[in-house]
Amino acid sequence: MEFKNLTPAVAIPVLGLGTWGMGGGVKFNYSRDLEEIEAIQYAISKGVTHIDTAEIYAGGHTEELVGKAIKSFERKKIFITTKIAPQHLFFQNQIVTACKRSLARLGTSYIDLYLIHWPNPLSPMKNVMAAFDKLVSQGLVKFCGVSNFSVRQLADAQKHTKNKIVTNQVEYSLLVRKPEEELLPFCQKEAVILTAYTPLASGRLAQKGFQALDKVAKKCGKTLAQVALRWLIEKPNVIVIPKSANTVHIDELLGAVGWKLKKEDEEYLTSQL
Repeated sequence: MEFKNLTPAVAIPVLGLGTWGMGGGVKFNYSRDLEEIEAIQYAISKGVTHIDTAEIYAGGHTEELVGKAIKSFERKKIFITTKIAPQHLFFQNQIVTACKRSLARLGTSYIDLYLIHWPNPLSPMKNVMAAFDKLVSQGLVKFCGVSNFSVRQLADAQKHTKNKIVTNQVEYSLLVRKPEEELLPFCQKEAVILTAYTPLASGRLAQKGFQALDKVAKKCGKTLAQVALRWLIEKPNVIVIPKSANTVHIDELLGAVGWKLKKEDEEYLTSQL
């Protein structure tokens, strides 16, 4: 596995495992629990030790699946990210309660990285970040972050916390390039990790049909998904969290690390897609 610095003292894997869709969508679904728990465990055993989830995934059931999956591993070797829903950001005690509920579902005493899932314009950022600072001071959360924040919103959040905002998790892929306009340069300047979700564009980049991607994958002897992920990983301050509950696909995702794209191939992909 490759790593990038979350802070000067803490590194995070460049490839994590997203869990949206495991355990259900908006509502819970128990039908594939065993398969999905085993997939998470398989990923961890292969070195994908960053697991990303959220309290809204499957009504909290996804966090429960992650909690069951990590029981057979040494906790300090697993890096868990979860997120608080925007409707739980109105009061400081509400934020603390939501965090404790996530901890209970995850079956752990602390969350490595706790994110605001979406900004809530009705919740004063000063109050929200004061609650996050409290969670850090109590040892319930190690690091704070945000998700789906603009540059302005990210800067505002940072202004109101004693703890550094270490990541902004946003949609980013070869087909979704909006973060390159302002957010990615800002994150690189401020030493903030940009965590790319949906890095394969909901599977579209794992399928043939994009001539430039097809060409580079064939040249590199890699799959389309591996090249699409590698294109992101090689960017400073960017990590990826593709989702898979299939062990064969997880093996494929792992093929995105341990090699380099040639500069001309990276530039070709950038210009052609």
